[in-house]
Amino acid sequence: MTLKQQPLTDEERIVYQWQLDVPDFGLAGQERLKGASALISRVGGLGGLVAYELAAAGIGRLVLAHAGNITLSDLNRQLLMTHAAVGASRVECAARRLKELNPRLEIETVNENISAANAEGLVEKVDLVVDCAPLFDERFAMNQAAVRQGKPLVECAMYELQAQITTILPGRTPCLACLYPERPAAWARRFPVFGAVSGTVGCLGALEAIKVLCGLGEPLAGRLLTMDLRTMRFRLLTVRRRRGCQVCGNKSPA
Repeated sequence: MTLKQQPLTDEERIVYQWQLDVPDFGLAGQERLKGASALISRVGGLGGLVAYELAAAGIGRLVLAHAGNITLSDLNRQLLMTHAAVGASRVECAARRLKELNPRLEIETVNENISAANAEGLVEKVDLVVDCAPLFDERFAMNQAAVRQGKPLVECAMYELQAQITTILPGRTPCLACLYPERPAAWARRFPVFGAVSGTVGCLGALEAIKVLCGLGEPLAGRLLTMDLRTMRFRLLTVRRRRGCQVCGNKSPA
């Protein structure tokens, strides 16, 4: 994808000097990242790490969508939240913590979860979407909006000590509805997980976003990375578009 490059300030050149030395990234990649924007659905254990790593790397703008207030049960995994902020807005606490790390970052907070009612408008605001939502209604809504608008979507998920990630490029790769034609019946919002598991896939999700936005390396387009962190077994599976998919079946590459 082609993004408008934003020149770096002298301070930014110092902040990002270590990653400016990464081959095939350099100054041009950093300027593309500064000019880029991403929507992150939920900034909990998974999305919070995506947001934190993108903020640290120097993305220009984040749209953070997450409803509700911080609870004690968030604190085993949601590293942008603090004990002192229990009872306060999750998304506002996340924005405050990200600004402490990167005061140059532009943040739009949305105190709502993604739904069929708001997905289209939120996806329109950004270059890329990172799906970190636990519920399939949210994930399907983002997938549909991203496919309609031709926006790349990094799809992340975890359960217990397992995690998976893929990158959806509309018209070129399978979409979420290709992988899950129907909502899994037994899926629930609350499920067993360690913060280190959500953090692992969150960091990978941030890196996938950087790769797609900046044309770096080989994103997981058409590939699904699965991780069993109980046994440290990793599998890289080839996935294909499902013929007759109601979401992306008629979508051509942008």
